[in-house]
Amino acid sequence: MKSSLPDEEEMAAMVPAAVERQSSPTRTTTKSWWKLGSGVGMIIGSLVLLALLFGTKRIHLDAAYYNNSFLPATDHSTGSSGFSRRGRPPHPRRAHSPLVPIPFTCGNDTSPSSPASLCRRRRRAPSPAPAPSSSQGARRWRFDPSVAPPPWCPVYFRHIHTDLDPWRSTGITRDTLERAMPHAEFRLTVVSGRAYVQNLRPSYQTRDVFTQWGVLQLLARFPGRVPDVDIMFSAGDVAQVLSADYYNTTTHPPPPLFRYCKEEKLEAAIVFPDWSFWGWPELSIRPWAPLMEDFVRENKALPWRNRQPYAFWKGNPEVSDVRRDLFKCNNDSANGKDWNARLFWQDWNAASRNGFRDSNLAKQCDYRYKIYVQGHAWSVSEKYILACDSPMLAVDTSYVDFFSRGLVAGRHYWPIDPARKCRAVKFAVGWGNEHAGQAMRMGQEGSRFAREEMSMDYVYEYMFHVITEYAALLRYRPTVPEKAVEVCVESLACGRRGREKEFLMESREEYEARYEPCTLPPPFTDEEAREMAAWDREVRSKLVKMEEEGH
Repeated sequence: MKSSLPDEEEMAAMVPAAVERQSSPTRTTTKSWWKLGSGVGMIIGSLVLLALLFGTKRIHLDAAYYNNSFLPATDHSTGSSGFSRRGRPPHPRRAHSPLVPIPFTCGNDTSPSSPASLCRRRRRAPSPAPAPSSSQGARRWRFDPSVAPPPWCPVYFRHIHTDLDPWRSTGITRDTLERAMPHAEFRLTVVSGRAYVQNLRPSYQTRDVFTQWGVLQLLARFPGRVPDVDIMFSAGDVAQVLSADYYNTTTHPPPPLFRYCKEEKLEAAIVFPDWSFWGWPELSIRPWAPLMEDFVRENKALPWRNRQPYAFWKGNPEVSDVRRDLFKCNNDSANGKDWNARLFWQDWNAASRNGFRDSNLAKQCDYRYKIYVQGHAWSVSEKYILACDSPMLAVDTSYVDFFSRGLVAGRHYWPIDPARKCRAVKFAVGWGNEHAGQAMRMGQEGSRFAREEMSMDYVYEYMFHVITEYAALLRYRPTVPEKAVEVCVESLACGRRGREKEFLMESREEYEARYEPCTLPPPFTDEEAREMAAWDREVRSKLVKMEEEGH
């Protein structure tokens, strides 16, 4: 698949003349993009294209860091999707690593076995000698020096430092951790590479199972390298631990809680990849890696210009007021109102009864624009919307997940103000249809982010780094809780049937990652944080101005 990043010739063809005369995107300039001029074409050219300079021009980072952190190596010359059999884009370090299979067997699947006996059987099975953990003073994993050193991780990994700031000065004691117990569905403890779970209360559907499965895949990918750790995990949507309740973190830190999302300015939480990366059987949503391969195939089959020229959303509006309110923007031809939006109510009970035949997410890329709107809190739908090669019109939300903090307004998505969403959607669609090149570029940038910066390799490496950094803050040595039971891939998978078993097997890691994870970049400086906030404000300000002027 052709790279979505423009070369200089493409830039010259797309950017208005006033912008053409500025320096190449690879060079440093001192003039901010919003001061280059006032032409309408230039403004949107800036939104879509000068956003590509965000990392090298507006944020003062080493250029080599930014270049390395964005893209794994992919073949853009062949026109192929660049995906492996298991739906994963080729990892630049994987090609140089020996293939070491991860053992897995359910034995005689017809004879019942207790989870404990399955895990004991796994411990007896021969396996390669594990490398030592990099935590708790152990020596580092030794890799082949002839292999290139690992690249920097994608920029959104830097938020790991931000999430852990509340415990930076005090560390995390056992007492501090256990104060999170009332907010958690389960406690996950890793000791010597083995996982133990204490269930505290029921999780919604199988969120707990698929989250734990993801951690087990991490342990299998990086044997001996994941440190001993003790985690309280909330599998719900809404905020649990409010920052305002712990105003003095140097003397009274909040209880640490791992969650799928958080309200960034209100909540103390450590964000972690959600369960659906390994599949959502209740809604028949496949694991992320093979589903991404479906998206690539469907995008290629229906080019952007051949799609319906409207903004599409389909989902359950009953989960939030924001979604219910969105339906005010639906097409109402009887009253002569058309906001360029086509919104559809998803009845998941009816979808289940008909075998989810009309609910294939990869088949919902037949509109030029896709709307993202939060659910109870954030929504797992964001990654699926990004993957469509259609610009994501994202209704602003206070919730973030682990990757969304790496999305740049004007580059990966078009921000929509909830207070003016119907007008904003109508304008975005109308402008995009008149400026197809820029609209396609934004859709491609969003898809590239989903396909490459959110590949499962990086999902696991994010998990590895957040757990490793969190473990370094523990002020005690984790031990197996009295009420915890050991879990392993066999104990979670072997007794299951139907879609649950299918998705667990489809997302099972087959080989160890015999290479160094990407290198965790440093925290954001205060200056960088201010510049990112200023960039975001300017993008939104320009869009509002254009809507008001009707351009």
